[in-house]
Amino acid sequence: MILQGANIVLGVTGGIACYKAVDLCSKLVQAGAGVDVIMTEAATHFVTPLPFQTLTKRPVALDMFQLLRDVDMAHISLSQKADALVIAPATANTIAKLAFGLADNLLTSTVLATTAPLVIAPAMDADMWANPITQQNTETLRQRGACIVGPGQGRLASGRVGAGRLVDTEEILAAIRQTLGRNGPLAGRRVAITAGGTQEPIDPVRHITNRSSGRMGYALAEAARDAGARVTLISAPTCLPAIYGTEMVSVRTAAEMHEAVMALRQQTDILIMAAAVADYRPAAMAEQKIKKGDGGMTLQLERTVDILNAVAQARTDGMPGLVVGFAAETENLLTNARDKLARKKLDLMVANDVSATDSGFGVDTNRVILLTPDGEAHTLPLMTKFQVAEQVVNRVAAIWRERYE
Repeated sequence: MILQGANIVLGVTGGIACYKAVDLCSKLVQAGAGVDVIMTEAATHFVTPLPFQTLTKRPVALDMFQLLRDVDMAHISLSQKADALVIAPATANTIAKLAFGLADNLLTSTVLATTAPLVIAPAMDADMWANPITQQNTETLRQRGACIVGPGQGRLASGRVGAGRLVDTEEILAAIRQTLGRNGPLAGRRVAITAGGTQEPIDPVRHITNRSSGRMGYALAEAARDAGARVTLISAPTCLPAIYGTEMVSVRTAAEMHEAVMALRQQTDILIMAAAVADYRPAAMAEQKIKKGDGGMTLQLERTVDILNAVAQARTDGMPGLVVGFAAETENLLTNARDKLARKKLDLMVANDVSATDSGFGVDTNRVILLTPDGEAHTLPLMTKFQVAEQVVNRVAAIWRERYE
């Protein structure tokens, strides 16, 4: 994971959302990051340094002239070691100072001294956020390359409802991961990923679908984003939250997914078809709900479009540059997957046995085999779907380098 071993400087400024910074600090440490915390004086009126020091096992930096390791000036030492500098929450006051280049405390001095990317998570009352001055200051920082995450909508400390809430910890973590991955192995590449199980309507209230949860496709979108790619996620209906930093295209049926894939094809470097696309659909959809009768019901089914075949036939222009397929099988895994790899002219096939209880549909883990046209087969052990996604993305990046760089 991209946070493993990363050095994060976490700046905490004075707002009621300070308590959420403790959770962010905890999640960063759990993800394997080394975290140094800088607190402004105002922040210490809301949360003491103790929880941060307990979580990080490091002293919390408070004083502009605090000495670290006996000799280093704090703002210089911290600015040089940071892989990313995160300010959460960021008050209107701190945002204004940063926009104008002020360096009147340890945090603002560290920001000016570092070359590390900056992630800012604003939190303030709605009128302060809406003020044109705050908006202009925030836009100034965005134009200078800072990643601005949030604020969110909701109930504020004042009791009002509006924009100004510190976004959830998971969203800040996603922004940090995307920021750290800007120069990753897929930097600049345009990646389209399909996810979920398509739904083929029988009538206005019923449909044919499959057991796909979409988790594998969404994990791939996260991993590709963390590797620096510009990701478009083409998703059939799922219960999963949107992936931060990716463009979402929502579809329902196989025909809609085919249309979305073909519309993006010439703008896509890498296509990863992780969706479970229906092979058949009802030949006709009833306009009204079909009422229950005394006897059975017969459905006439017809084939849906084969999206990977359509892509293969259109790739005479070289777009997408790479195509990755998934084979979810219940028998003869390697035989069926290799056949699909060859027929659909894929550059990589991810094969998994979905009949296993700990792998495939409906669980958080997967056990897959990566197949290439030259006959190579690389078997991965049981992993979380995100770990599998990272392995697939790394393999895709390696193939891209070998072929195009």
